[in-house]
Amino acid sequence: MSSRQRIFADRIRCAAGACALLLLSAPAARAAEPRVPYVPTPQEVVERMLKIAKVGAADYLIDLGSGDGRIVITAAKKYGARGFGVDLDPDRIRESNENARRAGVTDRVSFHQQDLFATDLSQATVITMYLLPRVNIELRPKLLQLAPGTRLVSHDFDMDDWKPDVHLTVEAPDKYSGAGGQSDIYYWVVPAPVEGVWQWQTPVAGKPQSYEVKLQQKYQAVTGSVRVGGRESRLQGARLRGADIRFRFTVEVNGAPVKHEFAGKIEGDTIHGSATLSGARVQGRFEWNARRATPSSTGQRGLPPGIFQIARSARH
Repeated sequence: MSSRQRIFADRIRCAAGACALLLLSAPAARAAEPRVPYVPTPQEVVERMLKIAKVGAADYLIDLGSGDGRIVITAAKKYGARGFGVDLDPDRIRESNENARRAGVTDRVSFHQQDLFATDLSQATVITMYLLPRVNIELRPKLLQLAPGTRLVSHDFDMDDWKPDVHLTVEAPDKYSGAGGQSDIYYWVVPAPVEGVWQWQTPVAGKPQSYEVKLQQKYQAVTGSVRVGGRESRLQGARLRGADIRFRFTVEVNGAPVKHEFAGKIEGDTIHGSATLSGARVQGRFEWNARRATPSSTGQRGLPPGIFQIARSARH
């Protein structure tokens, strides 16, 4: 966290809006009704958050700590999205419902007074939040269990060592009750669990060739190696975006170097996609179907040991 973020975090911890947010992370206080003002996300920041997430009519957006409902309402009115917001403050819920009525979007949005940690997030394609750092970290394991490709956008605060896919700093003239300032926007795409050993066969010069790839994963960062015909090579350009993965490598096959490029979609313990091979003796594009030989067994849906242990340790 930057020094500016620390100053702001300290400020809102002591300011009115922070008290409501802190109730979200204090189990003993969750039953209490917050009786303090909140810190709203400036409208210009709301617009940028929705643009970064590429919110559209097919999206279902859930806003955690929804305040006056402006994020969900803007997503519905401007982009045709559906969704709901949750907040502990009953006054904010009443205000949100009235704002939705005025905006004419009550058929697409709703607001609920409830604990965000008890909220079912499984419908979401986009989740937005303006929470304190410790709340983000406590919430992180739950977010990592969402469907790969779910988009997350946070105003001002990150998720520690889960690095964002996009980080922007924008001017926010309406921030601090109109005093003006800057806002950080963090954006993540929930990654599919891909860690493990993957095996498949690809035809090379008319003969099936066996491949074995070992992948290591820390959130969306992937590294690994491949073994082909007793030869091993490091993967290059490995990239994981939601359920989409791609990587490349060059290994010697049948006495000649062959460049391999793979791109596919992860579905549980299988990957389906395409492979492009290029070398002096082979050129071609083939269907690619890989299977994980060492499926994850954490007891948590969709989380390999690496991600789950990182996520769980951050909570304690």
